[in-house]
Amino acid sequence: MPPTLADYLFIRLHQLGVHSIHGVPGDYNLTLLDYIKPNNLRWVGNTNELNAAYAADGYARIKGLGALITTFGVGELSAINAIAGAYTERAAVVHIVGTPARNVQEGRRLVHHTLNDGEYRRFARMYAEVTAARVNLWDGRVAARQIDEVLRVCLVESRPVYIEVPVDMVDVDVDGNGLDVSITLPEDLPSSAGDALLARIFERVYSAKQPVILVDGESRAMGMVDDIQDLVKATKWPTWTTGYAKGLLDETLPNLHGIYRGNYDSPAVQEFIHQADLILSFGPHHSSSNTFGYSNIPSPDFTTEFTDKRIKLGSELVRDISAKYILSRIVQDIDVSRIATYQPYPGLPRDYLLSFSTVSSDEAISQDRVWCLLANFLRPGDIILGETGTAGHGVREMALPKHARVFTPVTWLSIGYMLPAAQGAALAQEEMITPSSYNGIKDARTILFIGDGSFQMTAQELATIIRHYLNIVVFLINNDGYTIERCIHGRNQVYNDISRWRYLEAPRLFGAGEDTFTASVRTWGELQDVLGEEKLQNGEGLRMVEVVMDKEDAPQGPLATYLQHQKSKEGN
Repeated sequence: MPPTLADYLFIRLHQLGVHSIHGVPGDYNLTLLDYIKPNNLRWVGNTNELNAAYAADGYARIKGLGALITTFGVGELSAINAIAGAYTERAAVVHIVGTPARNVQEGRRLVHHTLNDGEYRRFARMYAEVTAARVNLWDGRVAARQIDEVLRVCLVESRPVYIEVPVDMVDVDVDGNGLDVSITLPEDLPSSAGDALLARIFERVYSAKQPVILVDGESRAMGMVDDIQDLVKATKWPTWTTGYAKGLLDETLPNLHGIYRGNYDSPAVQEFIHQADLILSFGPHHSSSNTFGYSNIPSPDFTTEFTDKRIKLGSELVRDISAKYILSRIVQDIDVSRIATYQPYPGLPRDYLLSFSTVSSDEAISQDRVWCLLANFLRPGDIILGETGTAGHGVREMALPKHARVFTPVTWLSIGYMLPAAQGAALAQEEMITPSSYNGIKDARTILFIGDGSFQMTAQELATIIRHYLNIVVFLINNDGYTIERCIHGRNQVYNDISRWRYLEAPRLFGAGEDTFTASVRTWGELQDVLGEEKLQNGEGLRMVEVVMDKEDAPQGPLATYLQHQKSKEGN
């Protein structure tokens, strides 16, 4: 008996590793939702569509693919901001939209969730700008092939795709033969052009006297992280990441030096990188916010740059050769006896842990030291999220244990993203831990650092975290408003103020039990005591700590510099 269209779609998603579907019910997707549980998928059920899409993004960045379902019009437009962020930062999200029946659309009937003018294609045209591929499943005879093709694009591009399912197509029978065959991705094949390029790259590698490696976040989307890790280990060359790539590599390696901060880095690091005669740059994402105002982009004269669309040697572009394939050949064929070695290894700074013995217990908590102290709380396998704001800048300073993953602000910077993303990431983490495929780690947690202003954007997603009993620790930075905006402009303006919530009452409002762990800290001594609490470290479900800091306190780097400029202009 052939599968229905809904069965085919959900079986395919399950085959690709998606075991949970985010979203919000609406009358144009209700019959579609009936097929989720029978196909061994979990319905998450978010508090709104924007949060659902944020959560699917977080899920996708951990598992490789995520999915959400919304209803036509009002639901999908609520989600489009998050889908644009997933497109920008390359999260493979499948957005499924339940749409009115085909006869309703063809008859241009004036129904709810439309603009009441009979035009049904506007929303799909909007999504054309923020998705890698789109399909309207209008004909059961070809629907299965269309589903496979759009999912293939999602995986290849690591960007969102958009699938419309009219109500009357949900239970239409489709050709199920494709389900016996895995969705295949383009193969990287040897070629004479590839061999010639590889020889030129090796010429650079073997002649370099001061080589370095710089890793950016698009390397994850390109499927290159494991090979990059092997290259870093084999060469032992000094290696830096961007904020986008922090946590992709093992930061416990002695030649991993954390994030390269460009003009905001130490003089020793800046000088060392400026003197490099070879920079292998992987997965570059050169937005202003990911490059410290473009200051960490390496000199093109000495850079070999690997992207999924091209390889760049200096100013020369080489197209139509897979960077992933070339990198795999480099790792396979490199003769480490011919490469430069650092003996002795240069004394370059690395991210470090601070001890509470370096602070006074009754002193107020401050941004300049809190992140290196909070890093003591982390354990192998943890997922750490730092919301746009002081938290997002702060987590960049944390020394990470093995197998930790980090979400930092990259380019889209939609505040409030990290709370729902933590829900999605924690769900993915739980699914990976259960079959013991999470590097053998059983006690990993998802840890969210979020400011009070960002928290107010998406606070209701705590309800989903609580309902699914996800293992999430929330550190809420209460610094009385939009501190990141105060740093940029208007440090004393009313538009950077927010309502003062009783944040630690939020878990109970959203359904948490009376025994849920909450705490508020203002001093180093209080923070040390709370971090030592057994229930915070090893408890289950949601735990929440409010960390109170001054509203004009910011981590060292761009924010602190912006704030100082403001104070100087104002004569303060």
